[in-house]
Amino acid sequence: MGSSDCDKSYVGGVWADPLTPGAPIPVISPVTEEQIGSVIPCGSADVDRAVAAARAAFPAFSVTSPAERAALLGRLLKLMEARAEEIAGAITHEMGCAIGFSRAAQVPFGVAHVRAAIEVLERFEFTRRRGSTAIVREPIGVCALITPWNWPLYQVTAKVAPALAAGCTMVLKPSELSPFSAVLFAQLLDEAGVPPGVFNMIMGTGPEVGAALSSHPEVDMVSITGSTRAGVLVAQAAAPTVKRVTQELGGKSPNVLLDDADFARVVPLGVASGLRNAGQSCSAPTRMLVPAERLAEVEQLAAAAAAAMTVGDPALEGTVIGPVANRPQFDKVQRMIAGGIAEGARLVCGGLGRPEGLDRGFFARATVFSGVTPDMRIAQEEIFGPVLCIMPYADEDDAVRIANDTVYGLGSHVQSADIERARRVARQIRAGQVHINHPAWDAHAAFGGYKQSGNGREYGVFGLEEYLETKAILGYFPE
Repeated sequence: MGSSDCDKSYVGGVWADPLTPGAPIPVISPVTEEQIGSVIPCGSADVDRAVAAARAAFPAFSVTSPAERAALLGRLLKLMEARAEEIAGAITHEMGCAIGFSRAAQVPFGVAHVRAAIEVLERFEFTRRRGSTAIVREPIGVCALITPWNWPLYQVTAKVAPALAAGCTMVLKPSELSPFSAVLFAQLLDEAGVPPGVFNMIMGTGPEVGAALSSHPEVDMVSITGSTRAGVLVAQAAAPTVKRVTQELGGKSPNVLLDDADFARVVPLGVASGLRNAGQSCSAPTRMLVPAERLAEVEQLAAAAAAAMTVGDPALEGTVIGPVANRPQFDKVQRMIAGGIAEGARLVCGGLGRPEGLDRGFFARATVFSGVTPDMRIAQEEIFGPVLCIMPYADEDDAVRIANDTVYGLGSHVQSADIERARRVARQIRAGQVHINHPAWDAHAAFGGYKQSGNGREYGVFGLEEYLETKAILGYFPE
């Protein structure tokens, strides 16, 4: 893939040159550190053009039937399934995700959001009767969708699919750091027959395009997945026009291992969950909370699990952890590891620098700290790299206190042989999702944050409802 793949906008059903192109932004391979393409960023005139296309398309698309919208999503679903290997390759190429993980998670989970939107449309009541009153759910309007680089397809479909299902029109700004899969997705949506102007995509940076979309008076809603800092900026930009803002932001998710859990099973699973996608998941359980008296046992199990996770070329089948996605992220991970060492956390495995045998690329060592206390930066700040913190607790109440002792509240995990005990702890954790005993992923389970992890929910019916307004029509049904 070259720069020509990312030099145009998709606006009004056609690929068009930017009206106000900026200086090309290089796309850098996280494996070789060499340029593999470039993005031509757009400016405010391009935002105006894309929003105008979405606004013009809204009256007709908003009144299409749920069956018509489900049919569009169904065509997209088939195309995505047919091109799954190509999309997986693009994700590995652009952000360094291990190809096995791209095939097993990045693409299937992205596809699952499209399938879930179709399933929701099959049973969702857009008009409900309450006596003589009709409660009508209508599409909110033109939506600005801002997505990150770490799950580049999955986060796009988590927004585009429910927005289409609701009858909204939209402008997508994917990350300029991982643009190839977004271009492929736009091509597939075009091939699926999305009406002109319903879906538009423009490339650019957050400060330029993201800010212009967020403040645009003709945009009715902004949905952003990104850092808490970016979410705050979007909300501030959106406030003067009183538009809806949904945010899925940072996380520092706990994994509470109760003393009756099967440690030989759940510690390796916890390490794998925390370090998957090179730790670049906002809901990754990167704080493993364990009984203080079992700390040495957990350290041994965690070190063995981390050592078994091969770090290397993401294109190779046996690789479990590829590089982190870009230079700024690599530098941040190194700073945070250095900070953990300086604060007195005990290094169980990994540490600073690249793994042995890798002399270039943004490869970080699979790192496990133990004896981490809640006052340490590595226990409070999102690292977004393959770094796990093991934190001892005194008893169940202490575990819950530590679990809730961050500004975040996105994901969380609880492990126990006693389901009632696990449920009791799960209900006390202030987070948008809790996973008990490593269950299967659920594309219909509400996903979103408490506290500074954001507001609003994605996935399934909860995701659809974010793109709807509620209207009450009294006297709609004569008595």
